[in-house]
Amino acid sequence: MELPVRLEHILDAARRIKQYIKHTPLVRSENLDNILACNAYFKPECLQVTGSFKARGAVNKLLSLTDREKAGGVITASSGNHAQGVAYAGKILGVKTTVVLPIDVSETKLNGCRAMGAEIIMHGNTSAERRAKAEEIKNSSGSVSIHSYDDPVIIAGQGTAGLEILYNLANVDCIVVPVGGGGLISGVAAAVKESKPKTRIIGVEPSVVPRYTKSLEEGRPVAVDTRDTCADALKAAKAGINNFELINKYVDEIVTVDDEFIIEAFALVVTSAKLLAEPSSCVGVGAALSGKIKFSRNEQVVFLLSGGNIDRTKIVKYLTIPKGANDG
Repeated sequence: MELPVRLEHILDAARRIKQYIKHTPLVRSENLDNILACNAYFKPECLQVTGSFKARGAVNKLLSLTDREKAGGVITASSGNHAQGVAYAGKILGVKTTVVLPIDVSETKLNGCRAMGAEIIMHGNTSAERRAKAEEIKNSSGSVSIHSYDDPVIIAGQGTAGLEILYNLANVDCIVVPVGGGGLISGVAAAVKESKPKTRIIGVEPSVVPRYTKSLEEGRPVAVDTRDTCADALKAAKAGINNFELINKYVDEIVTVDDEFIIEAFALVVTSAKLLAEPSSCVGVGAALSGKIKFSRNEQVVFLLSGGNIDRTKIVKYLTIPKGANDG
């Protein structure tokens, strides 16, 4: 069966979006080698143009639209990072953008959308509520709906981060990727496994939203109930159909991690790696700290930091929580 995204799609995306996004560097963190039990690298998509990897897929998607589709504008539902990516793509390409955000959206993500000229609608708290509202507006306005993760063109754009990792570290042994809707890991996995099949790809999702853990157990994409987590960018309840197919094919392992380890990882990344990454980005480090992921001491391991859009109040909050305390 033909996969929804192949390496050639990701290579095409890389050529298409190159002038609009940053090739983020790999940051070597020798001081964390002993703590994480590997040779530790970070891929800081927190340094991306919108502070998140989401700009990659959004730009690729809007560039794929016809002139007629662009003229009708686009709409998307998001917890914030994808909305900023779509707003950025709309701004640079001259496409009217509407974003549906949760009523408790991060101020940083809200301000990012606003600064790029998006029309903002605040609605509900769950991804299902936001998506329903976006669909309602799409049907009445004729705008094009941009799904945040279950779209092959979006996935191909996100996969360009994987190509960059291979370009900067050809002998990478393992890449650890945060998992929310699944667009990032499915794209990165396709890019890496079709280029370097022996590289391990490990996904990490919050333990309170184990949609891909459950999906892999059941052999099909499923939805789960969501609960609050400090990893607020990873709260998509439903596994994507295209994402599941690619994850099932290419990802070696999906593990879950509790908030207490995510918060500990956030503090470690900020204070030791000197990178301001939001807690959702730090789940991979959290999984390593918790013992859910094991490495050989000489393995070259890249922890992908998916974004850095976090409010100042939360930075203070999470840096001052005592180690081992639960944020709940």
